[in-house]
Amino acid sequence: MHKGSQVSGDVSRAGAAAPRATGALPAQALRTSFPALTRNPGFAFFDNAAGAQVPQQVLDAVTTHLLDHNVQRGGRYPQSEAVDRTIARARGRVAALLNAYRPEEVAFGMNATSFIRLVSLAMGQSLGVRNEFVVTDMDHEANIATWLVLERFGAKFRWWRMREDGRLHAEDLRPLLGERTRLVACALASNALGTVVEVRAAADLAHAAGAEIFLDSVHYGPHGPIDVQALDCDYLVCSGYKIFSPHMGFLWGRYELLERLPTFREDFIPDAPPGKIEAGTFIYENVAGMAAAVDYLADLGRTVGGLGRDETDAGLRRSVHAGMAAIRAYEGELSLALLALLRERGARVYGISEPALVHARVPTVLFNLPGIEPAKVTEAAARAQIGIRDGHMYSPRLMQRLGLAVESGAVRVSLVHYNTPDEIARLGDVLRGVH
Repeated sequence: MHKGSQVSGDVSRAGAAAPRATGALPAQALRTSFPALTRNPGFAFFDNAAGAQVPQQVLDAVTTHLLDHNVQRGGRYPQSEAVDRTIARARGRVAALLNAYRPEEVAFGMNATSFIRLVSLAMGQSLGVRNEFVVTDMDHEANIATWLVLERFGAKFRWWRMREDGRLHAEDLRPLLGERTRLVACALASNALGTVVEVRAAADLAHAAGAEIFLDSVHYGPHGPIDVQALDCDYLVCSGYKIFSPHMGFLWGRYELLERLPTFREDFIPDAPPGKIEAGTFIYENVAGMAAAVDYLADLGRTVGGLGRDETDAGLRRSVHAGMAAIRAYEGELSLALLALLRERGARVYGISEPALVHARVPTVLFNLPGIEPAKVTEAAARAQIGIRDGHMYSPRLMQRLGLAVESGAVRVSLVHYNTPDEIARLGDVLRGVH
């Protein structure tokens, strides 16, 4: 029934392990591509899990759209035809980013949460005998509450629980699955802990039980290659503003599943993907920006991988993969530096902290300093021109699982590839001075 491709170099049965990169990532040089960093060189953006900065070519794409063809698609005049081309190009770019089977499997919209809700409502209308869903206690609330609401339709729920090591283990999923399981919903990486989940192993188990798997890739998106064929998933959502584009979201699904999905649409919209998924008008300029963000990653891959410009689908995918592989490798170094700093300060790190397991996380770290309120830490960092976050990280169930008060939560530092060891050292100065 589900015949996914063989697992590639960017995804293993242990999760999205750090892939091999062919060249070092020039992080310092890349910073000049991001106007927000050059306009405010003294500020360290360490809250990237809440939204990353955008490179100049993304800004240019948005501006070009607004200046030259800020019109509705579907017309016969040149500006409208240009919008059609922009959307088609963006769909192809995102398909390459994900290694989709075909571009029509990619739908654009407002954000990942709205797409999760769209799919959950559709499944609520067609439960049948398979009315059991598996959710986790490690996910963002958007990938939990949107499914739990289906209880009113008769859905039943089972919980895939995180272990004390801050990880979801595939063997714990096995006994939760059966002939009534409809779907497993989980994240590629925790937006709070940075833990990378064993999603391919979870997909294998779900499919063996005749169920489907829905992946939230919002947090993992900027950190490494995503390959829906290697992951053998059925649905995947992401928010572009985490991947260096403006605010927008996209849904990927197997074409045959999207065809069967009951959705709202106007009568004049064909009942086929992606149109049947894209109710109303989405923000075209932000979709243009998302396409440019993929171009940025492809350009990065050509630089670090020594690749020539190949605009075929396969060539674009190779370039994007090389760029994301270099990011994943470099960010492993950032994770090690940040974890070492927190060990030195005596911080309580929630989730994976062992250097030998750095491949099983992204550089998003949740921690608390002994006896110090999280807000006091983030306020001290703000005074030092470092942006970090405190609170529940939109994961209140995880905070409860960790024994933390939802109101105060913990401190989160979330890095991406334009961050540097020097910035981490600045944070160290702050943490050593907080009492």
